[in-house]
Amino acid sequence: MEKTNKPVWFITGCSTGFGRELAKLILGRGWNAVITARNIDQVKDIAEGYENTSLVLPLDVTDKTQVSSAVTKAEEVFGKIDVLVNNAGYGYFSSVEEGEEEKIRNQFEVNFFGLVNMTQAVLPGMREKRSGHIVNFSSIGGLRAFTATGYYHATKFAVEGLSESLAQEVAPLGIKILIVEPGPFRTDWAGRSTSRTPVKIADYKDTVDARMQASQKGSGKQQGDPVRGCEAIIKAVESDKHQLRLLLGEPAFKMALEKTEMLKENFEAWKELTLSADFPEPER
Repeated sequence: MEKTNKPVWFITGCSTGFGRELAKLILGRGWNAVITARNIDQVKDIAEGYENTSLVLPLDVTDKTQVSSAVTKAEEVFGKIDVLVNNAGYGYFSSVEEGEEEKIRNQFEVNFFGLVNMTQAVLPGMREKRSGHIVNFSSIGGLRAFTATGYYHATKFAVEGLSESLAQEVAPLGIKILIVEPGPFRTDWAGRSTSRTPVKIADYKDTVDARMQASQKGSGKQQGDPVRGCEAIIKAVESDKHQLRLLLGEPAFKMALEKTEMLKENFEAWKELTLSADFPEPER
């Protein structure tokens, strides 16, 4: 396979949802895609007919050795990585009180530390060529939180904070960061891709348990179209008018604006107390 002048997209978590649809769109445009999943048997079909522009690799983003090998292989084959899409991740439903430590830590390993592993692995190559784009999947749940998904929100809030800092660090180096914040989409997020700890404490039946049941019932009926969402991501990456954040879907847009109003109301309500915490201005 010869080195290419066409864009090279490296996408994590391609077995389902956004990762899968994005890989298909990239290949359909005649571009190059590094298609990854823990089990490559689930993604080999994406590359069929695109043998000269695709590279299928096994990848567990929590395995730093495998991450390094995958990035090295992609750079050897294509000569570069133009866009990294940190899509791999999953949900976890539980009350905060009943959260299981192993499940909590595992989710952080994938949703946050896996993203860190991938980002650190591609940055040397992007710095060298003074260009690149890193697309970090957050969620509307990275901007505001709801019952039953507190630990998931914690991982996505972490992605938001890291991405903001990273964007400022790499902007002078020609590298752009895009935080993607989908609302409810017809992916497998609320289905097979989600872990659950059943609610056993009666006090959480009307909050946590109710949200769990509503989420399960709504799976497959969400307003968001993954294909259209991926098309929006491609347009955002290709746009000359770069912005740090991309909300996806009308529900996400509405919920984000509600959050800004909630913050403003909160800040104004405590304004006097807030300002009272400073040292008094010296008398003149």
